[in-house]
Amino acid sequence: MSGGGKPRVIALAGNPNVGKSTLFNALTGLHQHTGNWPGKTVSLAEGMFSCQGQSVRIVDLPGTYSLEGKSEDEKIAAAYIGSGSADAIVAVCDGSCLERTLILALQILQRTGRVIVCVNLMDEAESRGIRVDGKRLSHLLGVPVVLVSAARKRGLDTLRKLLANPPEPGTPAFFYEDPLKAAEELAKQCVSSVRVNENWRRVLDRVLVSRRYGIPILLALLLFIVWLTVWGANYPSQLLETLFSRGYVRLKRWSAAWPDWLSGALVEGMYATSARVIAVMLPPMAIFFPLFTILEDVGYLPRMAFLLDRPMCCCGGCGKQALTLCMGLGCNAVGVTGCRIIDSPRERLLAILTNAMVPCNGRFPTLILLGSLFFPRAGAALIVAGSVALGVLGVMATSGILSRTVLRHETSAFFMEMPPFRRPRIGQILARSLLDRTMFIAGRALTVAAPAGVALWILANTRLAQKLAALLDPVGLSLGMNGVILFAFLCSLPANELLIPVILMTISGGGSLAGTAGLSGKALLDAGWTQQMAICTMVFTLFHWPCTTTLMTIYRETGSAKKTAAAFFLPTAVGFGLCGLLHLIFREFGG
Repeated sequence: MSGGGKPRVIALAGNPNVGKSTLFNALTGLHQHTGNWPGKTVSLAEGMFSCQGQSVRIVDLPGTYSLEGKSEDEKIAAAYIGSGSADAIVAVCDGSCLERTLILALQILQRTGRVIVCVNLMDEAESRGIRVDGKRLSHLLGVPVVLVSAARKRGLDTLRKLLANPPEPGTPAFFYEDPLKAAEELAKQCVSSVRVNENWRRVLDRVLVSRRYGIPILLALLLFIVWLTVWGANYPSQLLETLFSRGYVRLKRWSAAWPDWLSGALVEGMYATSARVIAVMLPPMAIFFPLFTILEDVGYLPRMAFLLDRPMCCCGGCGKQALTLCMGLGCNAVGVTGCRIIDSPRERLLAILTNAMVPCNGRFPTLILLGSLFFPRAGAALIVAGSVALGVLGVMATSGILSRTVLRHETSAFFMEMPPFRRPRIGQILARSLLDRTMFIAGRALTVAAPAGVALWILANTRLAQKLAALLDPVGLSLGMNGVILFAFLCSLPANELLIPVILMTISGGGSLAGTAGLSGKALLDAGWTQQMAICTMVFTLFHWPCTTTLMTIYRETGSAKKTAAAFFLPTAVGFGLCGLLHLIFREFGG
């Protein structure tokens, strides 16, 4: 990248849903990376571009509604702006609702004069008959104002030139003390509108957040996403398994001259286990996350949070927790990371501790196989949907108990913006969902699955697997399962996708997961599985310890070994209690 001298440092600040991420991507292209703020859990995105021979480094601050709040995002944004680390702050506003988004810009101006106001989403504003007088707004504030449509690449050249050589602040013609009143007055002077028929927006909003229609629409939508994820993942999963099987055969031939222990550990252990995890994990995530991101992009998720706020509040949580539970359907680690959007530390911890009770896509294969095998009349999507519903009930019940005992506290007020409905930006959706979520989580899972494969191979080939399963048999039987199943749950700690393959490997006496590819549900029936055993296994699939990837994420988010341990033992205790109760009921009533 060209550019002379020391790079300019520019920070982007703005409310959520003002198109700040779109603007950041439009300015920096592929010259960006994401990490964490030093000592913090909030994401830090940085990017570079060059204009007129000057390099510019863009720092994307966390989206925030205020610089005076108590959330981690607000504290970091306020501290960075006040530190003077940036040559200029770009206050990103929404042209379709300038008054509300100007409040943050005015708070920034109270802290520094090195500000450029970027009024984004002008295409949406114009489609709604809204006009913004940028020149007058610049005159009143005494700082440059640029009207931009980042999604359509309008106004970006002007903005880049300003960022490369930020001008000194001028003398404002407008003075104020209260940002709220000032924003209202500025909007009156600088914004005009032409009446545009938007009845469809109001009608759609009333329907989506109504008690009568909102919940059925939400349930139907989630059922459709689950069905499409389950149905759509079948073929690519089979294709990946076929490709990985061919790779396994070639690796076995290539490593024929190696010592048996080395070939076994690397090919039958590390490769076979990693291949199984990727083949099962990748396709559902590659389907679920784009679908979920579409809902996020069009503006439905805040409405869903509003709709579910009341039932979640009854359990001591908030509507935002419902969003994190939906994220957990794709991957519990993503759901835990999503808990950052919850302002209250108590409610955030509550959401983190219970997120793993919602089945991620890694648990879908187990639920589908057992459900289809022992309840053939129910469809796979219905089985998964019912499991999700049971998981959500478990979350709500556990949250209610925790919020009335160890996490007792007054419930915080719910505040979330209702953004306007927007067209989904397919390119950004694919990039964000496939690269930032799917591939990132898959890569993190691989770092755990690879060494776990070696350990599994050692256990299987030293006959320790069968010995440990026999040792765990009394505990497993008391839970309505057996020692093999409990052993498999322990071995699937690195990745939930390993559960059924480990069970098949153990009951068949095989020495590698590669040998389970030709086995099916019939092997479970031949091993003496009953419907009661399947029910207890499905319940324990919902309620047991999170996978290693999720536990690592919980520790990174909380910075506490005690809270991570609590997240491990809490769902496990629920699973032990429910399965033990089910076993007693089955034994008492005989079926």
